Amino acid sequence: MARRVLVLGYGALAYLGFVAVLVYTIGFLAGVGVPKGVDDGPDGPAWLALLVDGALLGLFAVQHSVMARPWFKRWWSRIVPSPIERSTYVWATNLVVVLLVWLWRPLPEPVWSVSAGWARALVWTLYGLGWVLMLASTLAIGHFDLFGVRQVLARFRGRAYVEPGFSEPFLFRLVRHPLMVGFLVTFWAAPDMSRGRLLFVGLATGYILVGVRLEEHDLRGQLGEPYQRYLDRTPRFVPRLSVVTGRPAQDAATRPVLAEDAATR
Repeated sequence: MARRVLVLGYGALAYLGFVAVLVYTIGFLAGVGVPKGVDDGPDGPAWLALLVDGALLGLFAVQHSVMARPWFKRWWSRIVPSPIERSTYVWATNLVVVLLVWLWRPLPEPVWSVSAGWARALVWTLYGLGWVLMLASTLAIGHFDLFGVRQVLARFRGRAYVEPGFSEPFLFRLVRHPLMVGFLVTFWAAPDMSRGRLLFVGLATGYILVGVRLEEHDLRGQLGEPYQRYLDRTPRFVPRLSVVTGRPAQDAATRPVLAEDAATR
């Protein structure tokens, strides 16, 4: 019983850490409500900021992508017990993001600034909607599965964890990666874009464009023809003009899977 409690606590703290990191990141990029935003930090030469910030974002990309690769998962499963695999992934992501925002060095020189009040309100609205889309995407495919909560709860209750059955929620019928679309919207919806934030969003956008292709390549090999059909009928980021409605699921293997979700499959 004591071990089950430890597993539950480990998973709960990982999830609470994710919530705290998410809230801080929202404020960090907006430069609102946090002690250190994307344009705050020690002064220094631009080359040093580029070096440090690039390394921090590179560390995030490596951690986030490598832990989702099949070869890493095969090795990882020999070390980390299955009930805490996802929670451990969440812990690693939390720690890397904390390191990123803590050590981030600013480049505050402006690139653009929206001055009209209505336009600033519109951009801030888009910023908020991007985060809403991100959260809605996780809820659509099983938020508490994605962040390891249901896995540790199943272990605590002495039950086998069963992944959610196949579903193709509305957002995932519009585009294959609505969560990443949400991130892209939040990254670029900035009424005041500094060089530092542009560096952040530029490198993060590049990572997303590469990362989703790696993910799709892995899943195509893992799931085969059914997943290929899903790729063929669903655009990656930009929905088609015709709104997708009511299409029934065709195959359990076509369940939309994010890189984070694939990390423990």
